[in-house]
Amino acid sequence: MAEFSVKNLAAEWLMGTAADMPAQFGHVWVVIRASFLVPLLRFSLYICLVSSTMLFLEWVYIGAVLIYVKISGRNSENIYKCEPISEEDSEIGAAAFPMVLVQIPLCNEKEVYKLSIGAACNLSWPADRLLIQVIDGSSDSSIRDMIEKECMKWLSKGVNIKYQMRLTKGGYKAGALKEGSGYDYVKECEHVVIFDSDFQPGPDFLRRAVPFLVHNPEIGLVQARWRFVNADECLLTRLQEISLDYHFMAEQEVGSSAHAFFGFNGSAGIWRIAAINEAGGWDDRTTSEDMDLAIRAGLLGWKLVYVGTLQVNSELPSTFKAFRSQQHRWFCGPTNLFRKIVMDIFKSKKVSLWNKVYMIYNFFVVRKIIGHTCVFFSYCVVLPLTVLLPEVDVPKAGAVFVPCIIGAVNSIYATPRSLHLIFLWILFESAMSFHRTKAIFTGLLGSKNANQWVVTQKHGDAAENKANNIIESTAPKESRFKILRNRILLPELGIAVFVSLSGCYGFLYSKDYYFIYLFIQAITLTMVGFGFIGKILPNY
Repeated sequence: MAEFSVKNLAAEWLMGTAADMPAQFGHVWVVIRASFLVPLLRFSLYICLVSSTMLFLEWVYIGAVLIYVKISGRNSENIYKCEPISEEDSEIGAAAFPMVLVQIPLCNEKEVYKLSIGAACNLSWPADRLLIQVIDGSSDSSIRDMIEKECMKWLSKGVNIKYQMRLTKGGYKAGALKEGSGYDYVKECEHVVIFDSDFQPGPDFLRRAVPFLVHNPEIGLVQARWRFVNADECLLTRLQEISLDYHFMAEQEVGSSAHAFFGFNGSAGIWRIAAINEAGGWDDRTTSEDMDLAIRAGLLGWKLVYVGTLQVNSELPSTFKAFRSQQHRWFCGPTNLFRKIVMDIFKSKKVSLWNKVYMIYNFFVVRKIIGHTCVFFSYCVVLPLTVLLPEVDVPKAGAVFVPCIIGAVNSIYATPRSLHLIFLWILFESAMSFHRTKAIFTGLLGSKNANQWVVTQKHGDAAENKANNIIESTAPKESRFKILRNRILLPELGIAVFVSLSGCYGFLYSKDYYFIYLFIQAITLTMVGFGFIGKILPNY
């Protein structure tokens, strides 16, 4: 019937007069709207509702496991034996402590290398049972010299530290760790702990983490919780803290307690070297080399343990440019890995069906894919379109209040001090959803830049001290116009215009007040589009 109407209208338009054209175009629009646009929007809304239901059920599952862990006390420290290593036997002495390798991969990170090296050298562990390896892939010779001098300084103090300049440049972080593990002098090490350049472990880190590996031979990894020394630096770091606190306190805790599996976070974790070797070692096929190794080890039956009370300080990116590059890597890498490893998960014979479902559905599909694509398509596309096409009815109040309630509950549990920022966090997550969705599909499709790696810029204490000037690049300063052009994000600004137009239409013709949210969301998208969030530093 719709096809017949369109054909008739097309014939009338061809045979009609110029005066009839506006009316004929109006009729064609009505038919197209009723026959194609409205059903398509209804179908899209249905997909979004299904995706939202999946996310809600995942949230309920996580909450149920956390409640059970809290009531039963089945956290890692109660499930596994973790008594401190005894030092009372004078005959054994330091031999009771396993040989531990500390790897610190660096790449042009002159602002923070002293912090990570210094913290590693101050770890409380017998000196002859500890080896610190600094793997330097810096391209700037002056930075290499500074890092080597810092290592020599600690070597002169009696610390067993090795400065290792990378011989090859491929493989990014995975390549650095693999190269560092290949030297003969590390063969006697039983465990390896990895710290990124901005991580500052406390002196007791090894004494609290290593016992899990010593007393429980089935454990392959012990992951610590990240804490953030610069969480109060700006609004951007506060919003990141909300997301990452929930990730560690909820997602990692649930994975460890219920499945003995989760994604290794890449830093502040200690591996049993035998588990790494059995899993095939470090692989640079994606930018999620940490998650890749964790899955391969998990598929072989190794247990991965998260210890929430074991905490390590680190730094959050405080500039929007650094944050965006990090987010691209964090969201592109897992989906790129998913398409490469999903069949291995299906075929694994050492993992239960329950854990296979968790790995594929909960860990990858819901959290790594659905979670952020649903936010983008729901709040930046479908819901604004329902304002322009009111024939598609949706409870818009629920679309705003339900995420706020869920976010508030998450914040009360993980980051109670930021409860007042939850609405801003929801707006920011929605504004970032396009960038993350693009990264997700880049990984799923295996695009050319799926393996693009940009080192996240760290600032250490320099961001607070303009007189230091160590954050300034040695390259010539860019013009203000070029800096501004690099900061402008046209896709986000385009979405902001679309959301604004939907808000204007809702203000003029809708009977609800959803346009208020649309206007606020448009303002957030505009700020993101112009890069007006986070710290503004020279050449940023």
